[in-house]
Amino acid sequence: MFPEFTLRYARLPGRFYERFDPVPVPAPRLVAFNRALAEQLGFDLADFDEARAAEWFAGNVVPAGAEPLAQAYAGHQFGHFNPRLGDGRAVLLGEVTDRDGRLRDIQLKGAGMTPFSRGADGRAPLGPVLREYLVSEAMHRLGVPTTRALAAVTTGERVFRRVPEPGAVLTRVASSHLRVGTFQYFAARDDLEAIRTLADLAIERHYPHLPGPELAEVDQGERYLALLEAVAGRQAALVAKWMGLGFIHGVMNTDNCTISGETIDYGPCAFMEAHDPAMVFSSIDEQGRYAYRNQPWLAQWNLARLAETLIPLIDDDPQRAIEQATEVIKRYEPRYEAEWLAVMREKLGLAREEAGDRELAETFLEAMHAGRADFTLAFRRLAQAVEEDAPALLALFESDGTLRAWLPRWRERLAREEASPLAIAARMEAVNPLYIPRNHQVERAIAAAAEHDDFGPFEALAEVLAEPFTEQPGREEYAQPAPPTERVFRTFCGT
Repeated sequence: MFPEFTLRYARLPGRFYERFDPVPVPAPRLVAFNRALAEQLGFDLADFDEARAAEWFAGNVVPAGAEPLAQAYAGHQFGHFNPRLGDGRAVLLGEVTDRDGRLRDIQLKGAGMTPFSRGADGRAPLGPVLREYLVSEAMHRLGVPTTRALAAVTTGERVFRRVPEPGAVLTRVASSHLRVGTFQYFAARDDLEAIRTLADLAIERHYPHLPGPELAEVDQGERYLALLEAVAGRQAALVAKWMGLGFIHGVMNTDNCTISGETIDYGPCAFMEAHDPAMVFSSIDEQGRYAYRNQPWLAQWNLARLAETLIPLIDDDPQRAIEQATEVIKRYEPRYEAEWLAVMREKLGLAREEAGDRELAETFLEAMHAGRADFTLAFRRLAQAVEEDAPALLALFESDGTLRAWLPRWRERLAREEASPLAIAARMEAVNPLYIPRNHQVERAIAAAAEHDDFGPFEALAEVLAEPFTEQPGREEYAQPAPPTERVFRTFCGT
């Protein structure tokens, strides 16, 4: 069933990972399978057998050609450096080449205690597995670069976190699992050869347009400086998309900052409802380090940590290398600002660029904050107000004075667009979703599955989220904010 594995990472020197076979589970059962993704990856589904697939996706049977391993990495966690993290409950089976010719990692998450588990059980509760499945696939449909979910399997075991929960394993697909923390692991050991190997691998997999290794030795520093610039560009674009959706990652540690520019690790993540720049959901983010408004600058902080690892590759003169890398990190800020403004222009229906667009976008966000309006619905219903005030939009605001003063200015700006009001409204609805993974709906789906073995709510929510921009009659409930009794203020990691 599995396509052929290439084992690119497994052919690196042994210090990059620990060999590790998944720990079998007693009663694997396939509860979610992403058939469309499987077909894209090149799986042979002609004789798909659910029971056999459950054995594979639980780790009870290692697919032919795979060489499972746990990757080594370090990381700054909430600003504190840990020199040895690594895959504490995940195993990389290998890489496959999908139907578009792209190399993709296939990883089992929750596959048992690895050499990097640091005393933890190496397992995953069902709740976080379903959360990651739902949110990562929703992010993909929303147009955000992300790891993806291929399958979810229950294990027949109980996992103990706050309370005993059913165990599960998630099969995750990624462009790669290279992280800032991967580079930090070897920098902490002064292993320059390994850093160079990682940098070359990152360029080969994610930035093949950059200068190749055939450059003269004197020019090699430009190659690695260009890598830093490219990673910074992708992170700027990624976080701008998060901000445009009201998404809060919750745990932006350097081990969760990918070199590919994909979103990874959907632990204590959440989508904001009432707009609040200081919003924090993660139960472990007690100081608000990763609050919504801090995400762009924490990404820059993470990039600075990557830059530190590349200094010896950029120039033999450390001071000169630091100066060059610092300039790249400084350029992140205007690049992010440009990416954010491009996202906001789209959301506001603006195709042209004018000098006052930033202030126009910021004032709308201020109006949302002052009126405690739902972030997603405010942008969505704004499309109804292109020509005149929309009652459905105004109803979202507890106080709408700032909004009413802003709307005429916005319409005046729209009048300079070379498009009809109907066309502007249509393009706004094409980028402003109606359906997102709202926290209370995700929790409902998790509770039904974990407490009653009922996956109906999970499947229904996944189906809705597959078409986030299209109005789905009869499913109006999925577009609504949480009622007061179901508001979620804290989300939890699965470790």
